[in-house]
Amino acid sequence: MMDLVEISDRMEITALITDYSTAVDTRDFDRLRELFTPEAVIDYSAVGGAVGTTEQVVPWLRENLALFSDYQHLNGNHSITLDGDTASATTMCFNPMVVAGGEKQQMLLVGVWYHDTFARIDDTWRFTGRREQKSFMHAV
Repeated sequence: MMDLVEISDRMEITALITDYSTAVDTRDFDRLRELFTPEAVIDYSAVGGAVGTTEQVVPWLRENLALFSDYQHLNGNHSITLDGDTASATTMCFNPMVVAGGEKQQMLLVGVWYHDTFARIDDTWRFTGRREQKSFMHAV
């Protein structure tokens, strides 16, 4: 049976994962930076993206997300492993993305798994790493 600390940790980590998606979907890159430790590595290479710290990855996000007029992250199936003040998780994400411009509206349907690591710092969970694993990518 989970104790209250474990329940709280799992809820806080799930909220952090949601906060990431909200920051990206609203293009709030200042908020995005707050969710990661300064040395955290983000790896979007599975979908042809950048690898690096938030300071290195945010410019790539700005440039590439500008190619889309609309998009949303829908996260689920969180598998969280706790180990004191560190944790890891795998989360399934469905991310439809509407291509900006053009006469015919196109949508890209993207499915990924996020593989994350976390640390509790000053009583707050932060990402220490995020790696995407591509499941599918289809234009419709």
